[in-house]
Amino acid sequence: MHSEVVASRSADPSNPRSSRTGNPGGSGSGNGTPPVDAVSLAIIEQLQEDGRRPYAAIGKAVGLSEAAVRQRVQKLLDQGVMQIVAVTDPLTVGFRRQAMVGINVEGDVDPVADAVAAMPEAEYVVMTAGSHDLLVEIVCEDDDHLLDVINKRIRALPGVRSTESFVYLKLKKQTYMWGTR
Repeated sequence: MHSEVVASRSADPSNPRSSRTGNPGGSGSGNGTPPVDAVSLAIIEQLQEDGRRPYAAIGKAVGLSEAAVRQRVQKLLDQGVMQIVAVTDPLTVGFRRQAMVGINVEGDVDPVADAVAAMPEAEYVVMTAGSHDLLVEIVCEDDDHLLDVINKRIRALPGVRSTESFVYLKLKKQTYMWGTR
């Protein structure tokens, strides 16, 4: 298990801890999210390389004091720009089945997205334009657990018209470095 800095993928406007990063150029994202400057991006990059890197070492790399780095990191966390988390391999902690589930909805997508996002098995929920209204990454203990989540819980939600499941056979790449490029 190792630590990674994860730039937030969620965009719940009612939750200030889940807002997206702003435009690295400094103009913000247009949705009220504060911009992330070059120094903050450099701090994020340092933490993405090693989530346990000391603030003093980060400060040396980015040209700030340890205290200034500590303040910036706390601000980035408070604004929901990033999270510092332990990333595990699901197989090693008992979750042997992962799948991406496409969900098609009749009517308003928001209530379905909220209900699915509240499920502990849902690791990633995104509204999309295209073949599916929602894409949901599900992490389960086994096939029976996955079947239960899809058949008895997701398909039972009001407004769900259909689902399409993409069961993961092998994970070839999983990285969280996209936040600073």
